[in-house]
Amino acid sequence: MDKQQLVIIHGGNARNSYEEYLDRLKQREVTADDFKVKHKWKEVFADEFSSSWEVFKPSMPNDKNAKYLEWKIWFEKLVPYLRDDVVFIGHSLGGLFLAKYLSEEQFPKRVRATILVAAPYNTPEHPRADFNITHPFDQLVKQGGEIYLYHSPDDETVPLSAFERYAKEIPSAHAVLIENRGHFSTPTFPELAEVVRSLKL
Repeated sequence: MDKQQLVIIHGGNARNSYEEYLDRLKQREVTADDFKVKHKWKEVFADEFSSSWEVFKPSMPNDKNAKYLEWKIWFEKLVPYLRDDVVFIGHSLGGLFLAKYLSEEQFPKRVRATILVAAPYNTPEHPRADFNITHPFDQLVKQGGEIYLYHSPDDETVPLSAFERYAKEIPSAHAVLIENRGHFSTPTFPELAEVVRSLKL
């Protein structure tokens, strides 16, 4: 029997121009830790659930200067290998990508759940270039299965207002605030692990 499938889409940065990308790259402050291997919950999940799930963790193109069309093309190369009852998890820009894609495109398989973790939402103050949401979420609600939203009030990367806007526009979503978790760059995420286990058929 085929394993149920879990797709984890990482985050990234989207810029309005190449010049802006170069400027941010030059100005970014780093420490030695930025150049070391870090184990985050996405990698832990890929290992932990691989015995009972078929786990996909695609490396999306150009994550430091992401373009929606490039991500869409790459994601659609994965779609033929997916089956009904797939579970999607998107962290940060990966969450915005899933929200945009599933609200604009007809997805050919039944989705068990769509989980958005610390997902940005485009606003005039926080534009996300061509990742901007341009459609209402009716289609996402219709085809995205159970929808979960996770955010931490102390996230310095994505403002709490993004979470509040998703929760307002998708009132059927399970909206969960977790204190003191920042941008969820930690090695563990027990609350999400528990939800994923509950979604196993």
